[in-house]
Amino acid sequence: MGDCEKMKFGQMELEIPVLQGGMGVGVSLSGLAGAVSLAGGLGVISAAQIGFRNPNFAKSPIDTNLSVLKEEILKAKKISQGKPVGVNIMVVTRRYEDYVKAAVEAGADVIVSGAGLPMDLPRLTVGYPVLLAPIVSGKRALQVLLAYWKKHYNRKPDLVIVEGPKAGGHLGFSREELETVDGAEFDRRVSEILEITKKEAIPVFVGGGVYERKDLDHYRKLGADGVQIATRFVTTFECDAHENYKMAYIEAKEEDVVIVKSPVGMPGRAIRNAFLERVEKGERFLEDGCKQCITTCNPKETPYCITKALINAVNGKVEEGLLFCGSNVYRANRMESVSQIMEEFRI
Repeated sequence: MGDCEKMKFGQMELEIPVLQGGMGVGVSLSGLAGAVSLAGGLGVISAAQIGFRNPNFAKSPIDTNLSVLKEEILKAKKISQGKPVGVNIMVVTRRYEDYVKAAVEAGADVIVSGAGLPMDLPRLTVGYPVLLAPIVSGKRALQVLLAYWKKHYNRKPDLVIVEGPKAGGHLGFSREELETVDGAEFDRRVSEILEITKKEAIPVFVGGGVYERKDLDHYRKLGADGVQIATRFVTTFECDAHENYKMAYIEAKEEDVVIVKSPVGMPGRAIRNAFLERVEKGERFLEDGCKQCITTCNPKETPYCITKALINAVNGKVEEGLLFCGSNVYRANRMESVSQIMEEFRI
């Protein structure tokens, strides 16, 4: 594919086969997403607790999130000069349907959805010219989704994102799988998925541990169309997180990356810090009033409020919060611009 040739997905065109992974809470908002889209990829806003900076958030978190989500989409589209912008909405989000509705009403071009299978996503987006991009981690999940969508909606995904065990944040693998699924095993799983998607003419993007151009070349050689990148975009000037958050990435060493048990019941990858050490010692950090984030969270049993922990981190209180990251975080050693990264991935 030459420099001037664009990749087409339905009505969407990408100059560079890079999808920026959605990073909540507040890490990938309009600033980062808009910059990635402007540079030729697909920028993605994370809907997770997106309204946390709004003064109404504490009293009415979900309604505030829905309002701010619409605002951020419009801001991102302005930054991208009208180029496509996506929104990542986790299936386990409370009032998931309302988030999807808010996103499509505001003009989101793509809905990316994982942390569960988005079985009814086609129903929620009827009448809107939006592309649907489910995230899967294996062949079986994709087969179930494809069969359901075909039977109930006569629809198939516009693109599929295969996310591997080296990704950051909440992971679609058991703790045991994280210890056993290596690069070769993940490649095998990607190839299994590609056997299905090629027959259905569905484009595939691969994420989880993608950091440099050779990773794109590797997955394109397997047959994928592009890659999803998240961690590397954190240490960009355009990333929406606090400078302290970005510096925590730059200063992280390989041995600082740990797998944690998230309060919402899923394993996650994060940077070890004082906060996690205190949690390990049995300290509890609870909030007054549930912030209504994830359906799988039980406030009575959780050791800490994950919303508060993520807000602390993204606001710069990095020793008092949870710093989700991908497995390659230790490779970040400088600040970059989004355009510099994107040019590295231009085909």
